[in-house]
Amino acid sequence: MPDIFNPGAILSDIPAILSGLPVTLEIILFSAIVGWIFGLGLALVKMHRVPVLYQVCGVFVSFTRGTPELVQLFLAYYGLPVIIEYANYYWGAGIPVRTLPKMLFVLVAFTNITAAYSAESFRATLEGVDKGQMEAALSSGLSRWAAYRHIVLPEALVVAIPSLGSQFVSMLKGTSLAFVVSVVDMTSAGQLAASRTYRYLEMYIALALLYWILSGLFSGIFRVAEKVLKRNERARAFATSKLAQRLTRLVARKTPSVAVPTTGLAATSLASAGATLHTERSL
Repeated sequence: MPDIFNPGAILSDIPAILSGLPVTLEIILFSAIVGWIFGLGLALVKMHRVPVLYQVCGVFVSFTRGTPELVQLFLAYYGLPVIIEYANYYWGAGIPVRTLPKMLFVLVAFTNITAAYSAESFRATLEGVDKGQMEAALSSGLSRWAAYRHIVLPEALVVAIPSLGSQFVSMLKGTSLAFVVSVVDMTSAGQLAASRTYRYLEMYIALALLYWILSGLFSGIFRVAEKVLKRNERARAFATSKLAQRLTRLVARKTPSVAVPTTGLAATSLASAGATLHTERSL
């Protein structure tokens, strides 16, 4: 029987492919963390329509979401050195372009992509939080930043987690493009191994299985994170509802002629904001 396909080569290629796993994880984790922070900033700018920045952010998000990841990678690979050359020429930055690590271009490209996609997710979830929450927090004396940090962002994060998890897994698969700029990730490590044995089919089967396993693993992590956040949010809502009842009973005793809500969003928002304000002052 001709030696056309060797299943044993699939298992033998896995160690070589896994040698590029640390690089793949470095790309995806750095891009996710920095990209989500950048994306949150973009979302806030677009929500509050900051002059000039709103238009700039809109163009950036639209352009990045509307172009292929491979093109974004090449734009970073060829464009970043040009920007640095201009900086060296006009401002004397003195940055050596030829010694820039290729990993830098990959991180810049995937961070921008993550930021552009997560910005729309954050914007949608932040706008989905009832405005009464923010109004109650501001009326209780909290600053806008404290209201966002303690009330709006925790609620929005619970809703955003599924979307962010899907984007994370999609970006994990997209990191396989890093090999085109000579970054040795899992895909590149597999290609190097296959070039010695010429068993490309077996190698790509092993590579596909590993990406499949990693995608399932990270999807499971995000599902667990979503359940934990939802459980914490329910516990927080229960605690604030109890506090709302106490506050409204206290107000009703002092001002019996005034109708005060004892349940619902207004009371819960008031209690949440009051509890947060108490925490802020105690700190």
